[in-house]
Amino acid sequence: MSFFRAEDITISFGGIRALSQVGFEVRQGEIFAIIGPNGAGKTTIFNCINRFYDLDEGAFFLEDKDISRIKPHEVAEIGIARTFQNIELFKNTTVLDNLILGQHRSRRSNLFTETLFTPFVRKQEIRGREKAEEIIDFLELEAYREQRVINLPYGVQKTVELGRALAMEPKLLLLDEPSSGLNVEEAEDLSFWMNDIKEELGITILLVEHNMRFVQQVSDRVLALDFGEVITQGSSQDVLNHPEVMKAYLGEEDAVA
Repeated sequence: MSFFRAEDITISFGGIRALSQVGFEVRQGEIFAIIGPNGAGKTTIFNCINRFYDLDEGAFFLEDKDISRIKPHEVAEIGIARTFQNIELFKNTTVLDNLILGQHRSRRSNLFTETLFTPFVRKQEIRGREKAEEIIDFLELEAYREQRVINLPYGVQKTVELGRALAMEPKLLLLDEPSSGLNVEEAEDLSFWMNDIKEELGITILLVEHNMRFVQQVSDRVLALDFGEVITQGSSQDVLNHPEVMKAYLGEEDAVA
């Protein structure tokens, strides 16, 4: 049984084909990267998985279940979490509160039980706080736990967004340009955390990324796109040195040896 796969996914906008018969498979417990120049269709894949867009053709499968037509709110319920290239956080609340909000997928209550704050609701509240504290320790956010997100440096905000996605306890984690805007040290920390997310938390990662050195450092396998079509896929070394990838995206002088 495959873990996650895309089969011949195709979508057009205003007569322009953004994705054309794209197919790939992500194995459980790996880090799989999608690369390509601007406009290649990378983020469009994420937006289709998240049900922001409807596919024209093809399908996505999670553990062999077709998820291509589920409702948008069901994406989190089936175990898919996402970060965004442009940070999407509740910036006027604290780091801790943002992480607790990430636990919404696991809460089982209604307006009546929440209003009465029943023992069951209290138990869930305690579990949510405990999970948030675990993530704070995991991502070394102790110094920021009670600070409002709006007052934090950009790199820390990116880490908080990652933490909120982890709070959802996903099976599959979608990371959209995770190293964008980070300095060298922050990107290095992120690469270590991603390996820990895979190895210690057992979460499979699918990422879109423009930083080729970062891709080479963290990825088990890579898919390269150009104009919505697959150029090649395989190990990071093979893909980043593929002549069509160097021509379309890297430029031969920038190829990673």
